[in-house]
Amino acid sequence: MLSPKKTKFRKNHRMRGHANGLATKGNTLVYGSFGLKATEAGEITSRQIESARKTMARFTKRGGRVWIRIFPDKVVTRKAAEVPMGGGKGEPEFFCAQVKAGTVLFEIDGLPEKQAKEAITLASHKLPVTTRYINKELI
Repeated sequence: MLSPKKTKFRKNHRMRGHANGLATKGNTLVYGSFGLKATEAGEITSRQIESARKTMARFTKRGGRVWIRIFPDKVVTRKAAEVPMGGGKGEPEFFCAQVKAGTVLFEIDGLPEKQAKEAITLASHKLPVTTRYINKELI
């Protein structure tokens, strides 16, 4: 699973209301011919990214090339179950990527369009945000 080697701070703010608006960076296809674009904002965990990547690799029988355009660099903390209020912030649990609407999540190349679309559709079922399939011809 993806995670940063080192972070400046051990715990950081969630900033859940700051993902509003459209993405201005990372909103076009750069590497591949086909891609998966988020249509809403949200947080995608490293486990969800890995699950989507594995699904695409398995469906394409490891043919073609897949690029992951997001990286989980935000730590999410949780307090243990049934712990009373107070006692500070919880311990780090996992890393997630904060995604805005319009961000390209995955790109794929080296496959026929029908196969690439099916692989991307299967991967989209593993993610917590709504997404759509894009290709270079549509843009």
